[in-house]
Amino acid sequence: MTRAGQVSWRPVYIVAAAVLAAAMLGACTSGSQEQVTGGQSGAYLVPGGIHKIKHVIIVMQENRSFDSYFGTYPGADGIPMRNGVPTVCVPDPAGGCTRPYHDTADVNGGGPHGRSNAVADVNRGKMNGFIRQRDAARLTCSNPDDPACSGVGPPDVMGYHTGAEIPNYWAYAQNFVLQDHMFEPVKSWSLPEHLYMVSAWSAKCRNRSPMSCVNNIIGPYGVVQFDQAVHQELATGRTSIDLAWTDITWLLFAKHVSWAYYVQTGLQPDCPSDSAETCAPVKQSPRTPAIWNPLPLFGDVQRDHQLGNIKSLDSYLRAARAGTLPSVSWVVPSGTDSEHPPSSVHQGQAYVTAVINAAMKSPDWKSTAIFLSWDDWGGFYDHVAPPRVDLNGYGLRVPGIVISPYAKSGFIDHQTLSSDAYLKFIEDDFLGGARLDPPTADPMSGRTSRSSATW
Repeated sequence: MTRAGQVSWRPVYIVAAAVLAAAMLGACTSGSQEQVTGGQSGAYLVPGGIHKIKHVIIVMQENRSFDSYFGTYPGADGIPMRNGVPTVCVPDPAGGCTRPYHDTADVNGGGPHGRSNAVADVNRGKMNGFIRQRDAARLTCSNPDDPACSGVGPPDVMGYHTGAEIPNYWAYAQNFVLQDHMFEPVKSWSLPEHLYMVSAWSAKCRNRSPMSCVNNIIGPYGVVQFDQAVHQELATGRTSIDLAWTDITWLLFAKHVSWAYYVQTGLQPDCPSDSAETCAPVKQSPRTPAIWNPLPLFGDVQRDHQLGNIKSLDSYLRAARAGTLPSVSWVVPSGTDSEHPPSSVHQGQAYVTAVINAAMKSPDWKSTAIFLSWDDWGGFYDHVAPPRVDLNGYGLRVPGIVISPYAKSGFIDHQTLSSDAYLKFIEDDFLGGARLDPPTADPMSGRTSRSSATW
């Protein structure tokens, strides 16, 4: 985003997003369209009912592939089956192969989920590296309660859940919109995914100048530096890290659009080492920069005096009850409620249900859209090879659900999407099509088109 004295050096291939609004606004559009400014041509069309949405809530959970949650959902692009038996079988280094199986366990182990693991799991589109990567990562295991560390029974990276284990998630899919081609925006782990969620980029900056930032999908800081930043923030209230490029909150602030990033206090859901199976717990709170809470590290958030917009989960619940939800909200869990292995699946589902129930009971519900997704695949099997759209991704497929009074009930959206689409929806709804990266925008996605290719 170009602004006085600041240029964010995103690569020209940065992001793609399909038209998310068209799938959601079935109840409030009748073929009408509205012209907004933005894109290469200076103007383009959006669904005419988009501005009926006054509140966008992005709920981001952890580490589940689409097939692991919706691989047997009727009508979705799920696990290939013949007569109810999976036709795919992933090689097991111990011998033979393992087919996807119905996993009724509430606690799963999953597998490693860093950049190298994503590449190995996909394996040039063969989608057969999941067990091998899980086995290699067991050397890092230190939690006896984590199924990934035990080596007992079939590798649960091949397990899938059904509506029997996750009834609320399947009920949301049945009553609202399920997205079966939602991909991670980047083939990496939680930190880059959350940077993309608020800024459509993951970069590393040499200093506090945005012109020093270069593309980096591993993450802008290493494990040691990250831990030091957290401890420094807890001790002094200030960190030594400044993410110098522009995030979406700068545009929201400039256009007087209210926003909040709600963080559940507790422990971080993920490990600072992207390929580790287990790690020592790290504290998380609204005032602590963390893997799931990167906004305190953005220079524009600090300079705009917007750190107070990063709030506790209790603040979200109060705002929902009072009918004072901001225009844009992000809601992230603590480790216990995140569904990040080895956290409980049913407990994570209960937490998400409470977040969604609060919105549904709110006076704001009639003008609300909730985008529920999972940040990465968590090492779990998925059969769909991600499209290659640029050097960064896409990453593997994850579940996505749109929940709103205006959502098409029971609709399965087959568009190829990533969380970039959430930013585009925000830009179109609240910002008149203003873009984080206007020099590289196109009229459909607001970003440059990413060429279709295979991994």
